[in-house]
Amino acid sequence: MTCRFERGDTMSSFFRITGVTGFHIRFANGWTVSVQFGPCNYCEHHDREVGREEAICGKEGSATAECAVWGPDGEFVEYGTWGGRVGGWMDSEHVLELLTWAASQPANAKARGDTDSVPF
Repeated sequence: MTCRFERGDTMSSFFRITGVTGFHIRFANGWTVSVQFGPCNYCEHHDREVGREEAICGKEGSATAECAVWGPDGEFVEYGTWGGRVGGWMDSEHVLELLTWAASQPANAKARGDTDSVPF
C-alpha cells in the first residue's frame, strides 16, 4: 500500500491536519510521519465512539498516539516491535524520537529494506 499527499510533490515539507485528531508532517527528505489520537486509534482514546467523539478527543488531547511512517516512495515502514504499519500507545518522547528518525533518513532510502536503524 502506498500513501501520498493529495497536494502532490510541489512542496518539499509541510504539515497537514487529519480531521480533528491528528496530523501528518512531511520532511524535506520526503519522509512522512502520521500522528493520530482519536477514536479507534491505538492511543488513550481507542475506545471512544467513532463519528461522535473526534472533536472531544482533539480538544482534550491525549497522553499517547498512534504513528505511522512512509518514505518518499509512498511505501509504509514495517519494522521492529510494531509488527505492522502502525505503532500504538506512543508517548511524546517516542513520537519525537520517531520524527527525528524520519527527518534523518536519506531522501533516496526506500521505506522497505533501508530501515534497519528504526528506533523501535
